[in-house]
This record gives sequence, C-alpha cells and structure tokens, in this order.
Amino acid sequence: MADSGPAHRKDIDSLEFLFYNKNNLSWGGNRIAAYEYGRIAKLDENLRAAGLPEELIAEIMEGGEGVRKTADPRVKADWLGATMLRMDERLEPEVRHAVREACACCLGGKRQELVKAIAKRGGTIEERVHAANQTRLVFGHSVTLEEDGCILVCFAPDDTLENRCVCLPKASQPISPTYCYCCGGHIKHHLQIALDRQVSVEVRSSALSSGGKQPCSFYFTLLDD
Repeated sequence: MADSGPAHRKDIDSLEFLFYNKNNLSWGGNRIAAYEYGRIAKLDENLRAAGLPEELIAEIMEGGEGVRKTADPRVKADWLGATMLRMDERLEPEVRHAVREACACCLGGKRQELVKAIAKRGGTIEERVHAANQTRLVFGHSVTLEEDGCILVCFAPDDTLENRCVCLPKASQPISPTYCYCCGGHIKHHLQIALDRQVSVEVRSSALSSGGKQPCSFYFTLLDD
C-alpha cells in the first residue's frame, strides 16, 4: 500500500509488538515454530488456517524464525519478498491471495467508524462509492465506480512518478504483488462494510511490485447477493 501518512504508519508499527511464546504456541495440539516478528507470525497463522500441509508450510516459512522483531527493515523485507516467491511457486492464486488477504491489519478503530457511518447512511452503490471517495483515511486518493461496474481504489494518482510502500519502505527490490493482497484485504474489509455488499479484490498496480514506479491500486468486483 502506498504511504497514506503517519497515522497508518503508526498502525503498521503496532504489528511489531506481536510476540509468539515458543513454549506455549501450538496448533491443533502440535507444537509449531515461533516467530517474533508479527507479520511473519500472522502469515504462518493464516497458512495454517487455510489447511495447508505442515510440510508445505515449513517450506514457505523457511528461515522465518531467524527474523527478529528488532531486525533491520531491509532484512524483514528481503525475507518477505523471498517468501512471496515461494508462495507463488507452491500455491494456486486463489489460495495465496486469500492467505494474504487474511493478513490485513487496521480493520477497526477510526477507519471502521467511518465506513460504518457510510453504511448507516445507506443509499445506492453510486452514493456509497461517492462517500467512500471522501474518506481518505481509509481509501487513500480515490474510489471510483468504473463503467464495467467494478470499483477502483487508488492510493495515489496514476501519474505519480515516485511511490513508496508504507508497509515495506526499505525493500531493496520489487516484491511480488502477492504481498499486496494484505492491503487489498484491508480495503476489502472496509469497502464491504460501506457498501453492504461482498466484493472480490484484484491488485491492479503496486508501488512495491513496480519498484516505486506505479502507485497502489485495486479493482473490486461486486459479488452476487
């Protein structure tokens, strides 16, 4: 997700405080690896929630235990980048995207209050999209209803020359857009509340995967009730 300001950065930073106790962590009665860095722990949790085989999870999460909470941000970004490639190689798109969507953060608090207010006011899809477009804290630069009925959410104008991912600002090289489905899950959560409709998400462009050459943008498709 492109940088939307200090408030979002503070929320992202709160993930750093998640610590899994190695002596107490288990899944289905089996002791599993401990991950000090919150984003890695969350990824492991959601891979398990997807019902993937233990051996496959171990392959994907290789080296994660060694990435400490206090590690250099570039080390964290490098591990996450390599892990996204392993997910791309081993998991079908719908599986890896769902896993990453489940890693979404910033789902409550002020953002949730704002989208619930949109839902409470009600109205047509067009009216709700217009209201979402005014809610920059949640949806960034713009929310538009396209001619084909899809909803486009952009965190910066398309002609922005330099873009920065707020989640992994120290990434030294482009990272698979698979990572960005976490931010897609964040927007999806709030958009579904605002619209009172279920949607699917597709990454359209990404600051992270383009090396800063493109802004973060997402397509959302309204699903049948």
